[in-house]
Amino acid sequence: FWNTANFYHTEKTLYNSLIVVRSNLIPSPPTYNSKYGYINWEAYSNITYFTRILPPVPDDCPTPMGTKGKMTLPDAQIIAEKLLLRKKFIPSPQGTNLMFAFFAQHFTHQFFKTHGRLGRGFTKALGHGVDLGHVYGDTLENQHKLRLFKDGKMKYQIVNGEMYPPLVASAPVNMTYPRDIPMNQRLATGQEVFGLLPGLLTYATLWLREHNRVCDILKEEHPTWNDEQLFQTTRLILIGETIKIIIEDYVQHLSGYFLKLKFDPEMLFGVQFQYRNRIAVEFNQLYHWHPLMPDSFIIKGDEYEYSSFLFNTSILMDYGVETLVEAFSIQPAGRIGGGHNINSKILHVAVGVIRESRLLRLQPFNEYRKRFGLRPYESFQELTVGEEEMAAELENLYGDIDAMEFYPALLLEKPYPGNIFGESMVEMGAPFSLKGLLGNPICSPEYWKPSTFGGKTGFDIINTASLSKLVCLNVKKCSYVGFSVPEGIRKCNKLKPPEKK
Repeated sequence: FWNTANFYHTEKTLYNSLIVVRSNLIPSPPTYNSKYGYINWEAYSNITYFTRILPPVPDDCPTPMGTKGKMTLPDAQIIAEKLLLRKKFIPSPQGTNLMFAFFAQHFTHQFFKTHGRLGRGFTKALGHGVDLGHVYGDTLENQHKLRLFKDGKMKYQIVNGEMYPPLVASAPVNMTYPRDIPMNQRLATGQEVFGLLPGLLTYATLWLREHNRVCDILKEEHPTWNDEQLFQTTRLILIGETIKIIIEDYVQHLSGYFLKLKFDPEMLFGVQFQYRNRIAVEFNQLYHWHPLMPDSFIIKGDEYEYSSFLFNTSILMDYGVETLVEAFSIQPAGRIGGGHNINSKILHVAVGVIRESRLLRLQPFNEYRKRFGLRPYESFQELTVGEEEMAAELENLYGDIDAMEFYPALLLEKPYPGNIFGESMVEMGAPFSLKGLLGNPICSPEYWKPSTFGGKTGFDIINTASLSKLVCLNVKKCSYVGFSVPEGIRKCNKLKPPEKK
């Protein structure tokens, strides 16, 4: 059936239905924000806010979650420690690897940028979508600090004969580094937190190399173009490459669909569709996938604990991009759903997400189930399926399934068989993703044509993009790269004897 369905005409019909039906679940224009629980012009026009799918729980409700549940919510730290803390690493049933985990972090940090100084409902990422602000900087000032202003290229440094992000000293953007990190190890990227993890810097390096590589291609194709046109056109091409990789590699892996997903904006040209996107608080909350992270990081036989991995930018240059890509491609990531799978070193992130949801007064999980066309759960046992101890603990903490909070429920919901998480994460996350990706301006009839991207050559770069090409065209030696651990290595891991207690 699926071999037949994946022929173009049948696929187009199925894919159109998938995109349109799911995208229509996301209101466009936006409706609410964290200040306004009713439709008004400010909620629509003020893009410094994240939007909201459902309005906040009113302040005058009898309980924190509206009308159901206990008078006070359980302590967020207790929820995290009892239900989310990892007891033993649970690998992704889909074979998801760290290459996927770091891609997820790198990609989403261009539009998930909570502006804490203004409040938890505010965002610093005013692009509200795939604009590659994490590569080019989220302001024009930062973009200029990162640009070389020659041949359209970005600033870089050469280490051991290879291109890497520049030091902050030569590209003085604001980066988040602890005080004890030497200046000669502080790399500059478009996102201020990317110095945190070598995996994020790996992707930052790949996209930097890709930008400068495409600039060379466009310059040869258009020798009369100036620096600005080379830069701007290359940025559009990389946005296209990103969306194609997300749909055809990233979402394809995550979905488990037999239907082959295809990035083809022309499929929607005959359909009423709005080419604009706003990032919602609920999407930001949903995407905190920290169970993906392992207990330690293995690179070429060397094991790094969190204390020696975080903010260690020297790992990038010491091993090189090729070695890190190979290491991250063969190390399993964790299962996201089902609970009990967040490493203790990063459990505080989940605690912060729960506390944030309370400040923003997110509605109960079942209200979101109904909003996305899903049947509300009738009991905690139905949510966790087979995890009786977990269901009993939730009953004790919340008192009523209709008072269950949004984020904890997503992480505790029983995963689909063989899947990385459960029904709600898929059915709520997919509409946000599809609307955000295909609602990008470059997918519109006005933009989606070869001339936008410098002609056929630039258009072909987008239409043939893949994760493998992103890596292999920007390293000297290309080995295995993908979002799942190779089948042979997965089998070997299963054959390993259990650890001695």
